[in-house]
Amino acid sequence: MKTYLLILFLFCTLTSVKAIESKIIHNIGNEIITNIDIKREFRYLVALNNSLKELDKEKILSISNLSIIREKIKKIEILKNFKEIKLNEDYYEILQKNIYSRLNLESVNEFEIYLKDYDLKISDVKTKITIDALWNQLIIQKYNSKITINENKIKKEILENSKIQSKEYQLSEIIFEVTNKEEIERKYNEVVKSINEIGFENSAATYSFSGSAKIGGDIGWINVNSLNNSIKENIKNLQVGEITKPIILSNGILILKLMNIKNSKTTIDIEDELKKAINYERNRQLNQYSKIYYNKIKKNLDFKG
Repeated sequence: MKTYLLILFLFCTLTSVKAIESKIIHNIGNEIITNIDIKREFRYLVALNNSLKELDKEKILSISNLSIIREKIKKIEILKNFKEIKLNEDYYEILQKNIYSRLNLESVNEFEIYLKDYDLKISDVKTKITIDALWNQLIIQKYNSKITINENKIKKEILENSKIQSKEYQLSEIIFEVTNKEEIERKYNEVVKSINEIGFENSAATYSFSGSAKIGGDIGWINVNSLNNSIKENIKNLQVGEITKPIILSNGILILKLMNIKNSKTTIDIEDELKKAINYERNRQLNQYSKIYYNKIKKNLDFKG
């Protein structure tokens, strides 16, 4: 009931043509979240993932509310570990380009014009990119030593696959939480039902805790050699447009959708593919530690609203 009233209040606020009065919706530690913050997050998420426009406003507001809560919690922890919310400018420009390139834009100027349609500024996006990047740095600092990767095993698999024509898969992901094994099938069926009703991208924004959720779960093109055996087995017989059965990770359940497939050159750079495979596996494990750490700090915060 409380959640419904919150969404109803926000919906009325956002659809009003009058000047919007700022109201505090959440208190998290020493941070507040207002209806203005949620409205801005609403516009930001739709700008990054246009398919969200297909959802009703109440659903997008619910997603926006959870998204800004995650951002504020991450910001609180970042400020405990970094002097300021700031990135090296060259690194920031790379991250910014990754975002606007995905939107088929070719320059910062084009991106700035695009954002105006959503009543957003480059500075709004810069803050969000910076928080996400610093959070990732924090997770690496805390958990990098716990990452376990069997390089010899990966290299052996790459060498075996290099003898045949290799493939690349364009994939999207949804990673969701369960509290026990018995819940896996029920939650999986719930997500599949959502996929059938509102599409994979919108379901990723709704259910996934992965960083890719903001862009509809898109993880781009990945060479088969970069994937571990469990994932390869789950996608090898998929047709384009199909999704996998639930893939069990250490702290969640993964669903992959095969967006497209193409054959790579028969000859591959073994060292380059090894580097890509190690990076993919490392990021996968860090993503799991990210969720564990986030849940831990959220539990210890004073949360009101």
